[in-house]
Amino acid sequence: MQAPFLSVCMYLNETTEYKEELALLIEEFLRQRIKGLKNEVGVYITPAFPKLLYVLEEDNIREDSEYWYLTKLAAECTAKRMVPDYISEKIMKKNKIDANGNGNCFPCMGCRSFLTPYLDENGNPKYYGRCNQGVVTLNLADAGLSANHKLDNFWKILDERLELCHKALKCRYKRLKGTSSDVAPILWQHGCFARLKKGEKIDKLLENGYATISLGYAGLYECVKYMTGESHSIQQEFGLKVMQRLNDKCNEWKDSEGLAYSVYGSPIESTTYKFAKCLKNRFGIIEGITDRDYITNSYHIPVFEKIDPFTKLDIESKFQELSPGGAISYVECADLTKNTDIVLEIMKFIYNHIMYAELNTKSDYCQKCGYDGEISILDIDGKLIWECPNCGNRDQDTMNVARRSCGYVGTQFWNQGRTAEIKSRYVHVDDHSMEE
Repeated sequence: MQAPFLSVCMYLNETTEYKEELALLIEEFLRQRIKGLKNEVGVYITPAFPKLLYVLEEDNIREDSEYWYLTKLAAECTAKRMVPDYISEKIMKKNKIDANGNGNCFPCMGCRSFLTPYLDENGNPKYYGRCNQGVVTLNLADAGLSANHKLDNFWKILDERLELCHKALKCRYKRLKGTSSDVAPILWQHGCFARLKKGEKIDKLLENGYATISLGYAGLYECVKYMTGESHSIQQEFGLKVMQRLNDKCNEWKDSEGLAYSVYGSPIESTTYKFAKCLKNRFGIIEGITDRDYITNSYHIPVFEKIDPFTKLDIESKFQELSPGGAISYVECADLTKNTDIVLEIMKFIYNHIMYAELNTKSDYCQKCGYDGEISILDIDGKLIWECPNCGNRDQDTMNVARRSCGYVGTQFWNQGRTAEIKSRYVHVDDHSMEE
């Protein structure tokens, strides 16, 4: 029942000759996803793949736009199935400027990995068919805690950790350098990445900006919180200085080596739990920093922080711009199926403010009783358990639970750290009138 692990980008402005036909294809993709995929008992549920990307652009973002009907359909799909995810052509063209001085719009690889601008031998932008050499992720929370609140010490430690990441990334490049195209013919000979000859080395596809190589990071919130006493939603200046330091180092390495180093907001699907355990072992329990079973993904405002969706996206847009190798922002939502108008308003805001964002809702099903609301997470003697609130079913084999666990929609359940993070999420779009 699992669809292929791939993404489908729906970008109307990618063509002029076949725009009407493309619109028909987009419409059918959206309608099929709204319908869903049958589970083991014949009920239509939310599938994890293919991931859908919908580009917001001038001819689909306003009520009087020619393709507004597709945007309304995308909103309906998001409300029910959590996808598509949204790319702003306007913001992306501002952020992705090539050597010709032109802005570019293109899909991400995987859940959030974006290539850096590149011109081919004819001076034309090229994005399809390129690749990434891998990621090494820096635990910013560890760098902050190691500095013991001393700012000068922090920058020194951060630079040391960055150089360690640099060495690890160069190991990745050196390991790939000299590889024969025969190792993976589909990738290197048959057109996925290139059409090299048999026995030809892949080196030219790794260098001179063709393939990116990513400096990942996680735990910006914990780092800023420890060093300043406040979230980076408040202490934005310090958080942005940290992000700029990462970019400065990548640019320095790029200029000296010719490799396309790029700052990447790591998804840390399971690493969020591993990093948290390492921090507890090294520093003990520090309130607000290491007292959870997860650390915060990339630059994100922490999931438990009470903030409205528009303020969240506005703040995160500043950090997303400094994560050119990969970034994504989320808005956590309650049931949206009866309120697609708010989805459309958020989509308009995304178009004008942030390059790439997603809306998260819940889409669950209990196979034992037929319940199709939100499956609950209970804390039973320190262990987090999924339970159907209607019949009490705790058998994960007879539940269909869909949650955004990184940039992808996950349906296979998660470790305790990620489950704790999911349980902690503040719902940005909901009725909060009863909150104090």
